[in-house]
Amino acid sequence: MKVTILQRDIEWCSVEVNLRRAAEAIDRRPGADLYVLPEMFSTGFCIEPRGVAEGEQGATLEWMRRKAAETNAAIAGSVAVESEGRYYNRFYFVKPDGEVAYYDKKHLFTYGGEHLRFTAGEKRTVVEWRGVRILLEVCYDLRFPVWARNRGDYDMILYVASWPVPRISAWSALLVARAIENQCYVAGVNRVGEDPTCEYNGASVVIDPYGRRIAECALGEECEATVEIDMEALNAFRGKFPVLNDADI
Repeated sequence: MKVTILQRDIEWCSVEVNLRRAAEAIDRRPGADLYVLPEMFSTGFCIEPRGVAEGEQGATLEWMRRKAAETNAAIAGSVAVESEGRYYNRFYFVKPDGEVAYYDKKHLFTYGGEHLRFTAGEKRTVVEWRGVRILLEVCYDLRFPVWARNRGDYDMILYVASWPVPRISAWSALLVARAIENQCYVAGVNRVGEDPTCEYNGASVVIDPYGRRIAECALGEECEATVEIDMEALNAFRGKFPVLNDADI
């Protein structure tokens, strides 16, 4: 399965502009099976969702459906969503046939006040796509390894993020840790640019189960990178060195 990570500069609360630019980035990398965009890729990380959050069938989700059908690939990324009077940081995974899976961010970023406006999710979400089982997680979730613990139910983790420059070393270190300890591939897609409160420099990367960087984006620049997920190699590694069999419950 070919995965393309899309490190984007996001125009603040400008859905039409961000969707157009995301489409252009996808079109520059044809032939992937999965395209991964950052956290709240159509608006930027806005912790005041009123007037910004979309409905459950909003413009961003409809764009993801159209683009998935057009490219015959899955499109993944998070969106601020309003549902039944509550707001969620919702990570959508959209397949070409229109099927939608989603994960609502469990660990809200209390340091930035996200918990004051958004409702935390309660369930993990694992999606199967073209032979790969994929766990969906969002930004701050990366700091909580128990939530991401491999229960033998996934092969890859996707982290979409708005992770700022002052803490980027933690982002890079923890992505490697999650790959090694869970014996899986990890793709971390972070934004670049600025919003009203933070500066971002990306450090988007795909890491293999050994902790090696097999694809990465240049710091501080919009960038796309594509890599192939090798399930045969992953299964051989797990069979030869069955770490997960000895994991704590």
